[in-house]
Amino acid sequence: MAKSRSASYASPAYVVDGARTPFLKARGRPGPFSASDLAVSAGRSLLARQPIAPDQLDEVILGCAMASPDEPNIGRIVALRLGCGNKVPGFTVMRNCASAMQALDSAVRNIWLGRADMVLAGGTEAMSRAPVLFNEDMVNWLADLARAKAPLDKALHMTRLRPKHLAPEIALIKGLTDPIVGMNMGQTCEVIAQRFGISREEMDRFAARSHHRLAAAFDEGRMDEEVVTLYDPSGRTYEEDDGLRRDSSEEKLATLKPFFDRRVGQVTAGNSSQITDGAALLLLASEAAVKKHKLEVLGTIEDTEWAALDPAEMGLGPAHASAPLLQRHGLGIDDVDYWEVNEAFAGQVLAVIEALADPEYSRKELGLDDALGRIDESKLNIDGGAVATGHPVGASGARIVLHALKVLERQGGGTAVASLCIGGGQGGAMLLKGTAGETS
Repeated sequence: MAKSRSASYASPAYVVDGARTPFLKARGRPGPFSASDLAVSAGRSLLARQPIAPDQLDEVILGCAMASPDEPNIGRIVALRLGCGNKVPGFTVMRNCASAMQALDSAVRNIWLGRADMVLAGGTEAMSRAPVLFNEDMVNWLADLARAKAPLDKALHMTRLRPKHLAPEIALIKGLTDPIVGMNMGQTCEVIAQRFGISREEMDRFAARSHHRLAAAFDEGRMDEEVVTLYDPSGRTYEEDDGLRRDSSEEKLATLKPFFDRRVGQVTAGNSSQITDGAALLLLASEAAVKKHKLEVLGTIEDTEWAALDPAEMGLGPAHASAPLLQRHGLGIDDVDYWEVNEAFAGQVLAVIEALADPEYSRKELGLDDALGRIDESKLNIDGGAVATGHPVGASGARIVLHALKVLERQGGGTAVASLCIGGGQGGAMLLKGTAGETS
């Protein structure tokens, strides 16, 4: 059995607090907030309730998969907009769907190594603002136009413009398609759902439950401290995830046609996560900083595992990352008090559950002697997941870590795993310990 990471580092990495914006569903045009707007809104609320000033941070690390052209290093931009001052560095990381988890991992490593005491980390994404690009024909046409010097040459070149030049390249579609296997993320879910015999009915039942659980979490006040209100320039307020469908049901979902494989597919828009804008940020601190500033803490990030697998089955990434993480710490499935597995697709989460419970898959694909066991679904995504909240790819990794720690806080402590699949055939998982809000 591999040794626990905690024996190797002098300082634990505490999660002091966190906040996220409501996740806003993309509706066919740019949303009201840029990616930095979203991160600043979450960050301001988070920092305003701390006994420290923004310029006391050591660094800001943000995940973002589709930063806009004028915000390429969005981590630094957000640091400056939050009032951290010129001397607090900021940087941006990108690991597709796990960009925010990578940001947290980078922050934790710096704390473990003693290079930082307080770090603001997380992720942000404005998927509705993903660029619309010129195609290659149009780029070449524009280049030739720029080279034409004489007015007559320019006029002649203008006559060569054709309708094909005006066909745009949609960056979002390209970003959600794996270039190695030539499949979009929904198609990869079809692959693993077929491998594990996940039915359409199971997917729709899981999706409806996700909406019902999220609705209950908002209605019962469990999201009050976690989700901060957004205000757009027109004065409109956003208090909860607006892709939430309170009236969702298996019967309604059953009427939707397959979206990614229209002939024999089972994955629909209704049992998939939504294209979404949102941000989630966490404040992390060393033990020395917690004591110095008398900070209350949610818990600790104990360890992280990154794994890789066939891109055509990328949705099984949480199984590949969670298994070695648990083994390294001598834990079994039942030793985990709570699981957050990001719901890229309902069928994908269900396939992860089956993979971890399948002895043959565990031996052949995970390198285990036997299956770890079956995740108890009463301990899984109890307040809904990305099917209901949406999945802003640069932010989701921080959302699931924050919410897992909030659940542990409600439960009085314990152990959680937050995990997600990653486009390109990877998985990420974090082992978390709750401390029930104790003050050090």
